[in-house]
Amino acid sequence: MKEQIQPADGKLGILLPGLGAVATTVIAGVAAINKGIAEPIGSLTQMGNIRLGKRTENRYPLIKDFVPLAPLKDVVFGGWDVYSDNVYEAAMNAKVLEPVLLNAIKTELEAIKPMKAVFDKSYIKNLDGNHIKQAATKWELAQEVMNDIENFRTQNGCDRIVLVWCGSTEKYIEPSAVHDTIESFEAGLKSNDANISPSMIYAYAAIKLGYPYANGAPNLTCDIPALIELAKETGTPIGGKDFKTGQTLMKTILAPGLHARALGVRGWFSTNILGNRDGLVLDDPDNFKTKEVSKLSVLEDILQPEINPSLYGELYHKVRINYYPPHGDNKESWDNIDIFGWLGYSMQIKINFLCRDSILAAPIVLDLAIFMDLAKRANMSGIQEWLSFYFKSPQTAPGLRPEHDIFKQLIKLQNTLRHIMGEDLITHLGLDYYQDLVEAL
Repeated sequence: MKEQIQPADGKLGILLPGLGAVATTVIAGVAAINKGIAEPIGSLTQMGNIRLGKRTENRYPLIKDFVPLAPLKDVVFGGWDVYSDNVYEAAMNAKVLEPVLLNAIKTELEAIKPMKAVFDKSYIKNLDGNHIKQAATKWELAQEVMNDIENFRTQNGCDRIVLVWCGSTEKYIEPSAVHDTIESFEAGLKSNDANISPSMIYAYAAIKLGYPYANGAPNLTCDIPALIELAKETGTPIGGKDFKTGQTLMKTILAPGLHARALGVRGWFSTNILGNRDGLVLDDPDNFKTKEVSKLSVLEDILQPEINPSLYGELYHKVRINYYPPHGDNKESWDNIDIFGWLGYSMQIKINFLCRDSILAAPIVLDLAIFMDLAKRANMSGIQEWLSFYFKSPQTAPGLRPEHDIFKQLIKLQNTLRHIMGEDLITHLGLDYYQDLVEAL
């Protein structure tokens, strides 16, 4: 398969629907890294190592030196937003990064101006915007997005394009008939079906053109039969959903450990306060439900109460998000975990995570774009389950439960890279180091 991977020659255009706190943080970060004034901390594609072969071989190259990834100097950013602010203005308004840093890359950021966004207020009630596309039908909006993508590619001399959704969480909807086939979906675009969201229009446009699409929010987008079918037809990698950042990141680290040691969990209460635009959007119950479903599924899938009811059958899991403007992008989460051990004796774990939401999300956006581009060049189309490492609610093939254990997700990601590069997969069995034991078996 290694020989089939097309080289990462030329420019990679990364287009981000939603140039808010997360998107401006990743764009500013890459600009600062390219200027040599910051490090890409948190990015697996830039700073992560991968073991190759046996432990005795001591081969631990950087992933970017092992796999043909697009270098950061060849990345060009663009995107859409409901506000007309350029990326410098948007980053200043988001207040994630210090003005001193932003001013050092002001010229680069001011040059990136958003294209008009596809927006439907019924999907995000708490957001208003004045930089919005106007068209008679959703079909025409999709054509406009496709024109935007192709114009961006031409104007910036890009050889390849990737889209990563960085917009706000849309209201909760469930799959319906319009989402079943490409034909029903395209008919729905032409008839302005209410169950086709703005994020689906971006996803359709990208996938139709054969450009990879990753969904960074918990809303229903490319995880519908119509767009999965379209991705197969056009040979396009897709993936989602919902960037795994603060509280859920902690859950996917801690819960596998409790499960591994066969410790019981009676309850897990989680609450957050968040003050950025994401917090404002999630202050609406319809939008919060989308996020809640994504966050609630994590524990149940890791602990699997149905196959171990003695340990997890009475698990009570509650999630709350509260809009609190004074904290801005600095999300704070509290977890109270009621566990029990030997002979049923109770214990508690309490976590107070004072995180920076966009600082945790930015390297995820970058890695997804870089890895999605690799997948496209390696002819890996359809759902990219190996990138579940980055998502709260990983998209899977129908009938498969998602893997939420972050350690298993990392093994899957690394083994996928080994596989496409023709290296041996690593099982961590290790019996070959102990020849006496092998012979005894």
